[in-house]
Amino acid sequence: MFYKVFNTECECGTLPIAHVSSERARKYNMEGQENILDMVQRSPTTRMRRLSAHIGASQTHVWQTLHEDGLYLSHPQPVQNLHQGDSAMCLEFCQWLHTNCQLLPLILFTDEATFTHNGINNTHNSHQWSHENPQGTVETNFERRFSINVWCGMIDDMLIGPVILDDSMTGQNYLEFLQNELPKQLEDAPLATRIAMYFQHDGAPSHYTQHVMQHLNDTFPNRWISRGSTINWPPRSPDLTLLDFCLWGLMKNEVYRKKSGYTRRTAR
Repeated sequence: MFYKVFNTECECGTLPIAHVSSERARKYNMEGQENILDMVQRSPTTRMRRLSAHIGASQTHVWQTLHEDGLYLSHPQPVQNLHQGDSAMCLEFCQWLHTNCQLLPLILFTDEATFTHNGINNTHNSHQWSHENPQGTVETNFERRFSINVWCGMIDDMLIGPVILDDSMTGQNYLEFLQNELPKQLEDAPLATRIAMYFQHDGAPSHYTQHVMQHLNDTFPNRWISRGSTINWPPRSPDLTLLDFCLWGLMKNEVYRKKSGYTRRTAR
């Protein structure tokens, strides 16, 4: 075949067979591109592998076709579900904060987060190359699950905590935390800040008990932000607190970076 191609090129200076194949390939590519775009238009969530298998083209060709048409892969972002009236309450708090922006360095934003080891061992991302199945296993302790509640606070440029809380947070446990542990955590804050400090927490059930609200009224008169206060904290608003906005994500990435209690057994 190479000998015939070489002689034809020397004698005629062209490759008519290759020219015909190129035309056919171009026509085939155009039809394939139309099929790819049509399939994506009908089903925008179709996966790349399925497109490639259905069209009979490589994934690289599918990527190039979509990019040439200005289509790019995007992932949906999780957003907080809002109830009717949430937007108005959020706007009301933002207007109050904008009007009293000088108080922002004095607000102690607080929140709790739960850390568990569920989902840390992701076997989908754990693999091992071998000529034979090594029968690798991952030990899991479903009877010994751990769950840790962590409290943190942020005021101005200071991080307060973290503090490990009881597994089941009740109004009484939370009240004891406010009375005994919180003053210790605020010892490093300037005295002037502690005197004029505003305290914020969300409307969790343990935060909304009568004894907790009475303690806040006595300790922070007209200077605490939450459900039931004169300064109402809007529900379902994680984008307004510094801890939900950045801290918990960074901490969970660090905690879940290494697998906990992970062992592998190899048997042939």
